[in-house]
Amino acid sequence: MDKNILITGSSRGIGKETALYIAKKNKDIKIVLHCNKNKEKAEAVKTEIESYNVEARILQFDITNRKQCFEIISKDIEQNGAYYGIVLNAGIARDNVFPVMEENEWDDVLNTNLGGFYNVLKPAVMSMIENRVKGRIITMSSISGLAGNRGQVNYSASKAGIIGATKALSLELAKRGITVNCVAPGVIETDMINGIPVEEVKKMIPMKRIGRPEEVASLVNYLLAEDASYITGQVISVNGGMYR
Repeated sequence: MDKNILITGSSRGIGKETALYIAKKNKDIKIVLHCNKNKEKAEAVKTEIESYNVEARILQFDITNRKQCFEIISKDIEQNGAYYGIVLNAGIARDNVFPVMEENEWDDVLNTNLGGFYNVLKPAVMSMIENRVKGRIITMSSISGLAGNRGQVNYSASKAGIIGATKALSLELAKRGITVNCVAPGVIETDMINGIPVEEVKKMIPMKRIGRPEEVASLVNYLLAEDASYITGQVISVNGGMYR
């Protein structure tokens, strides 16, 4: 039986690379791509996934819109069955130093990154329980959620919150055989690092290089596997040795 795996924010960046990596490595799956505005980019990812002989479909919704999340996810589950895997990757950053941080910069980041945890998982988890799916939930935090970062009080708060929520949910779902783990990337080659002083940042990384999206994707792929059934409530950072 094919396993449905929902990956939020999968039209670009780490989400896209994760969807492609999983499609390359697994054939007994169906990828459920998600986008908010970039439907055209999501269609391109879908086409590439299908070139690996893996089925894919696209859900388009705003993870900050609770009603929309519930309606679209519930309808997809009704039509295609409960999810086996959920990768909560979608998120945003609105960097600014705290003394001049605007209200919307705080609210947008918290509502998206942390609010999205509730909005996406709430309609999906119960169906996993009711159908006795021993599934996998993987959240995406950040090294900023572990160690903090200047100019990212809002982002760090949201990503630290994801860690706490992941650990708590893992305790609730462990007896159901559903694992809940968190991946915390360091500095990864995506458009989120545009504008940062890369050469200066490399000096802070023991490996002296920026991470590749597929290095995050490979970890997500493992945590989705049957072999990872005894790993839950963990936070694993992919960061080249930063802030060990």
